[in-house]
Amino acid sequence: MHKLLLLFACLICLLPAVAQQGPKKPLDHSVYDKWESIANQKISNNGKYVLYQVKPQQGDAKLYIKTAGNRTLQQISRGDSAVFSADSKYAVFQIKPLYKDVRQAKIKKKKPEEMPKDSLGIYALETGKLTKYANVKSFQLAEKASVLAFLATKPLLKDDKTKAPADTLKKLTDDLLDAKKAGATLTVVSLQTGKAHEFASVTDYQLSKLGNKTAFAVAAPKKSKDVTSGLFVFDLVSGNVKKQSTGKGTYKNLAFDDAGRQLAFTAEKQPEKALLKPFSLYYSDFTQDSATTIMRPSDKALKTGWSPSGFGKIVFSENGEKLFFGTAPDPIPQDTTLVEFEHAKLDVWNYKDDYLQPTQLKNLKKDLQRNYLAVIYPRQANKFVQLEDEYLRDSYMAENTNAEYVLAVTDTAKRIAAQWEGGTRKQAYLVSTRTGERIAINPKAAKSRFQLSPHGDYALWYDDAAKAWFSFAAATRKVTNLTGKTGVSFTDEENDSPTEPEAYGVAAWTKDDAAVLLFDRYDIWKVNPQTGAAVNFTNGLGRANKLIFRYRMPVEKQKFIEPKDELLLLAQNEASKEWGYYQKALASTKAPQRLTMGKFGYSQLLRAKNADVLLYTKSNVSMSPDVYVSRDFGKETKLSAINAQQQDYNWFTAELVHWTTPKGYKATGVLYKPENFDPAKKYPMVSYFYEKLSDGLYKYTAPAPTPSRLDIAMFASNGYLVFTPDISYTIGEPGPSAVEFINSGVEELKKNSWVDGARLGIQGQSWGGYQVAYLITQTNMYAAAWAGAPVVNMTSAYGGIRWESGVSRQFQYERTQSRIGGTLWEKPDLYIRNSPLFQLPKVQTPVVIMSNDADGAVPWYQGIEMFTDLRRLGKPVWLLQYNGEAHNLVKRENRKDISIRELQFFDHYLKGAPAPEWLSTGVPAVEKGRNWGFETAKGAGL
Repeated sequence: MHKLLLLFACLICLLPAVAQQGPKKPLDHSVYDKWESIANQKISNNGKYVLYQVKPQQGDAKLYIKTAGNRTLQQISRGDSAVFSADSKYAVFQIKPLYKDVRQAKIKKKKPEEMPKDSLGIYALETGKLTKYANVKSFQLAEKASVLAFLATKPLLKDDKTKAPADTLKKLTDDLLDAKKAGATLTVVSLQTGKAHEFASVTDYQLSKLGNKTAFAVAAPKKSKDVTSGLFVFDLVSGNVKKQSTGKGTYKNLAFDDAGRQLAFTAEKQPEKALLKPFSLYYSDFTQDSATTIMRPSDKALKTGWSPSGFGKIVFSENGEKLFFGTAPDPIPQDTTLVEFEHAKLDVWNYKDDYLQPTQLKNLKKDLQRNYLAVIYPRQANKFVQLEDEYLRDSYMAENTNAEYVLAVTDTAKRIAAQWEGGTRKQAYLVSTRTGERIAINPKAAKSRFQLSPHGDYALWYDDAAKAWFSFAAATRKVTNLTGKTGVSFTDEENDSPTEPEAYGVAAWTKDDAAVLLFDRYDIWKVNPQTGAAVNFTNGLGRANKLIFRYRMPVEKQKFIEPKDELLLLAQNEASKEWGYYQKALASTKAPQRLTMGKFGYSQLLRAKNADVLLYTKSNVSMSPDVYVSRDFGKETKLSAINAQQQDYNWFTAELVHWTTPKGYKATGVLYKPENFDPAKKYPMVSYFYEKLSDGLYKYTAPAPTPSRLDIAMFASNGYLVFTPDISYTIGEPGPSAVEFINSGVEELKKNSWVDGARLGIQGQSWGGYQVAYLITQTNMYAAAWAGAPVVNMTSAYGGIRWESGVSRQFQYERTQSRIGGTLWEKPDLYIRNSPLFQLPKVQTPVVIMSNDADGAVPWYQGIEMFTDLRRLGKPVWLLQYNGEAHNLVKRENRKDISIRELQFFDHYLKGAPAPEWLSTGVPAVEKGRNWGFETAKGAGL
């Protein structure tokens, strides 16, 4: 009896806890900011330490430094941009200001110099010592040594304004303004000894790879007696500072050779009011008192009117023999006699221009800074070779910078056709860094993508017309077809656009350019670039089992595969969409061995440089991405556990669905269901689509303010089914293709008793927005529709401009996403038939359009055409125009706004919820910024 009473008492005690659990809450718009993600994960070279950030969507992030065994060493609030030192003894990171402080400063419209500043943190992994420095603008950590350099500004103490006399305050203010122009304090620290050296008024700096030297430019404040303007080098070993160049001016592009024994930089020391300020190239091997000028403006070796460029990157070859830099024509000086309001302002469009004026204006800054690669040999009497020029202006250096050749490509005289073809036809050359000789690779221009092998021995490209990979051997000048005899296609087998299918791509090269790994649809091929001898590296396992094998070079690894390397191959099961990893040694002839395969998604692997330790994130639809450490995926150590709050909310599940379309095509999609799904109930369903989305079956989708897509997490959590069908296209029929796949998929799902066929919605953004607009002209099966940035009139959009890039839209309609397959005058019937505008009288579905006035991809007027025409027809239609916003919403406040409206809209039409005011009565312009229209309008209806 006593035992029974005790048991009963225990049960009573448990009841409140059980009652508290209850049903899980649906997600709401208040959850966004605290939802977290993993970012900037790193692993030390010895594999013993890891670091990663946990970032809320809005607010202060936290940096975690841990052992690979998951022992927490340090948590740094607001830690950011963290890196490990080469010897795996230190972690260096920025510490961002508090989010609330930055917000308040923005509210008070503080000037940039008055905004809260970053700090710098240094954490000693072995001792646990944490050192901080305030007001840090930037930092560099030596690539191969524990030496740190950073710039820090003088702090203006909060009490200065209240305690300092007027003259002192003025001096502090002047100092700050002077420092803004003149630079900041450079500190160079040996992390091992802790010894620090400071240098004032530094504007730019560069550490050598070995950390033995630091070059820095100084701009002395006015009337300074202690600081001299110029370029200096600090030797960390001797502690000496050596002047390399003096005088006021601009010093840029500081660069050491790998050994830290040579320095080069560009500088201009023209008078402040000079109209033209060309740069000179300086060089030092530290044997002379200062750097010498090895290339001046209008040097006789240069083309007439050319100078070294201040915008060209300076690079020494690995052996230190070659110095690469940029040259450029001297700019046309501004005519200072012109009065701005007295001369015309216009753009002149000419049909012979290589690029349309909008494209030129978009690229104006880049073109003003354009420079042309050249090489000089400081140890060979400054022998000079110009590698690029106006004709041949894009080149690529091999990873082995000692290589004789650079690869250069040109589309000169072929650029106008990009207006309708999208890309341009190119010719490629190997250019000798010794003689400047140009060796043509493909005499006939082709739409190809060229690359130079890491060692520089071969050029590689895929020829769209020949549908094969080719190599060009620098030594023999022989062209070899690498894949023509494999009997396998190396291009997109599912291409459904009226353009040449693209190649699946290059995986990697092996050491000394001995082989290149190429992808077909499923497998990886190992090909000899000299002979074309090819073997299926994955032993045909991919195609036989419908496994898609890919190889991604670990971030920390060099740019080629060593002969002894074990390769970790990412694999996806094409049918189940599961992801995993297989392993195979480069030298092995055996089939790859499976390490893991499951219902997860993986980030790119990070492998410790000197240890067999892997770092990655793993997730699926219900498991937030967290950080893991493993050696072979067999035994994983989980290091993080973010978004614990998810367990309090009604989440969702995801499953593949298959059906056959009316024309007999096999189709696939993903169906998302609420976690508390009950097959005895009926659910409203919203379909969201954009090309093909089923590969993301196991992708984690966090609730987040939307740029205009459907927030799957929010809708599924709130009792909706969400369906994302894959779409394949018939050329010339983008609209009917959407009908074929989307509507048939919806009809298939409607056969289930738990799908409410009377409460169906569709949502799409951009290309998906176009398809929404088209679908509602073809069927009345949808009770509500939402079209973000749709094109509704292909005839008016065809000749327009994508203002974000400045290019014409013609190529998109003829050859790429719109898939018409011809010009407007060749196929006007297809442009009209696929344009929703011409069929708008059929529309009966209430629809919201988002069309923003700064959209750089889809013309804003497309949404206006749709709205004004539906309005004239008396159809229920709304237009959301976010001021100054782009194609996809960027500002978080706007994303939050549209997220609320989107759910309100579908809740009203698919769940019968009361209509908010913005739907029922609208928001007059006089109430803009005062009334958002979210509340239910009393007594108002639709």
